[in-house]
Amino acid sequence: MSIRFVALDTSTVAEFRNGSLDANGQLPERHISTGGLPCRHCLAQIGAGEPYLVLAYRPFPRPQPYAEIGPIFLHAETCPRGGGPEIPALLASPAYIVRAYGQADRIVYGTGGVVDTRRIPARAAELLADPSVAYVHVRSAANNCFQCRVDRA
Repeated sequence: MSIRFVALDTSTVAEFRNGSLDANGQLPERHISTGGLPCRHCLAQIGAGEPYLVLAYRPFPRPQPYAEIGPIFLHAETCPRGGGPEIPALLASPAYIVRAYGQADRIVYGTGGVVDTRRIPARAAELLADPSVAYVHVRSAANNCFQCRVDRA
């Protein structure tokens, strides 16, 4: 099964950069990076000295009990949208939580677990081979923060 890592949509990111409120109804905060922050749009690291936004994000189409909200980072300035079949640069930790979601945007029980970063493509492909799985999230193993989505290619 072919997979692709999916970044946040460019139009959504542009709205946050232009002052749209986050999932908590607050303006995104603007800071200067000391390095090593993962941008959810270009799927690369935000370098030291670069301006970035931090905001509350819900990577689901609408609120519901499984629609987790958490902090994400974005380059404050324009960056190209990332994504594709290769493990993106933002996944720089040794392991992440990989978890499947169904058509109703709810967790598919029994699919979540901490996975070595190098094994994420194989695990995501395994999960996406199940027709009841609509998509997969990659989340921080330490803080459960949303990193990116994985879809069938």
